Amino acid sequence: MSLIINYKNNLSKIKPSNLLFFVDEKFSLSNLKKYFNKSENMSIEDLLKSQNLSKKIISFDLSSKKKIFLLSVKKNINPFQIENLGAEFLRYITDLKKKEFQIYSDAIQFKAKNFVGHFLHGLKLKSYIFEKYKTKKNKVNIEININGKNIPSLKDQIKFRAIEEGTFYTRDLVSEPGNILHPDEYARRLKSLTKTGLKINVYDEKKLKKLGMNTLLGVGQGSIRGSYLVTMEWKGLKDNSKPLAFVGKGVCFDTGGISLKPAKFMEDMTYDMAGSAVVVGLMKSLALRKAKVNAVGVVGLVENMPGGNAQRPGDIVKSYSGKTVEILNTDAEGRLVLADALTYTEEKFKPKFIIDLATLTGAIIVSLGSEYAGLFSNDDNLSKQLIEAGEKVEEKVWRMPLNDNFDKLINSKNADMQNINYVGGAGSTTAAQFLQRFILKKTPWAHLDIAGMAFSKYGGALNSGGATGYGVRLLNKLIEDKYE
Repeated sequence: MSLIINYKNNLSKIKPSNLLFFVDEKFSLSNLKKYFNKSENMSIEDLLKSQNLSKKIISFDLSSKKKIFLLSVKKNINPFQIENLGAEFLRYITDLKKKEFQIYSDAIQFKAKNFVGHFLHGLKLKSYIFEKYKTKKNKVNIEININGKNIPSLKDQIKFRAIEEGTFYTRDLVSEPGNILHPDEYARRLKSLTKTGLKINVYDEKKLKKLGMNTLLGVGQGSIRGSYLVTMEWKGLKDNSKPLAFVGKGVCFDTGGISLKPAKFMEDMTYDMAGSAVVVGLMKSLALRKAKVNAVGVVGLVENMPGGNAQRPGDIVKSYSGKTVEILNTDAEGRLVLADALTYTEEKFKPKFIIDLATLTGAIIVSLGSEYAGLFSNDDNLSKQLIEAGEKVEEKVWRMPLNDNFDKLINSKNADMQNINYVGGAGSTTAAQFLQRFILKKTPWAHLDIAGMAFSKYGGALNSGGATGYGVRLLNKLIEDKYE
């Protein structure tokens, strides 16, 4: 699907058959009369009398060559609701043959800032489809012409486009099959992001062994593919202020290793690298919009396979932090990847905060379904900021507990800790409790368990099913509101 948007002050020569207008919930036409002749205005008023005005979108033909769409806007509408209206409009026009539209932006009388920008942003986000491997592709083209001066500034247009491109890049990465996007290919793709202005460093197995990142390496040692840690730095400020740090789990395919998963739904484990994809998409967005912030993204890239050299239950490994971990279940691998990545990020970059993202536990889906990501944090202020940002873009988080009493569930008799709670229960919390042990210098830290949010079978408000890109807009909003 291709979406073309034209911003111009005068499109009088362009006469598309489809006209979009935004009206209040009563479908008042007082601001629209100047855009139609007298007979057309009378026809619109008559046609409205036969319509169900409880609907958000109403359309009817004024003639054989002209169709009008009236989109109902409630009072005090917020940006996300405007974006959602754009997504709803895209669904509404799916079966329409002619997909060229015109919006008279100066006819919009609502106070919401960047109304047109948010409407088109929602429409664009909803338009994403992944069809790279289909021989017959969706060739639908949608063209929207914006006539008038009530349009986003060039800076805002760049911002919207950057967030869209970052979100789409995340969705692309998550949608790729495991035979294509294995760790070797993933690391290669990340190198190409230097063209956006990001500084990329790739640590291969040789470098990781030298650094002592044995919990990360242990997860990938059963695969014929390499294991990597990749750092992405964006320097948007001239000073050397501490960066904001984002860390992602990049398990490109997760069989469970020796603790093999059931075959049913294992194909979905291509998205076990979604946490890393969010970090990558976010960093790309920051670079594209030249965000006024210093930031670093760190991703651990591995493949968890049951090969002849695979890690075994009962193995004990020494992490980059120096702490030792007893592996009781090789399918609790994401926390092992993040453990080394978190300590390294804290030590090397000394960030203001660290936020990690991972499709970490099935238990969080049991707790929160696909409505909220689980938030675990050692810092009340950072948690509050994430919750507020999530509400604004409808990428919601729900804070879950951390407590020293949970530590006893992951203490090991044979090592400093074990990688699962052998008793059972509190699976998401004990996983987060495990991660917290690798934050050594009390850096403000938050862990987002996005297992229920990264992929949707049925689609959501701003995605059409499959990879959602959850987290890119959330973290962009956090940075935009609190750190720029």
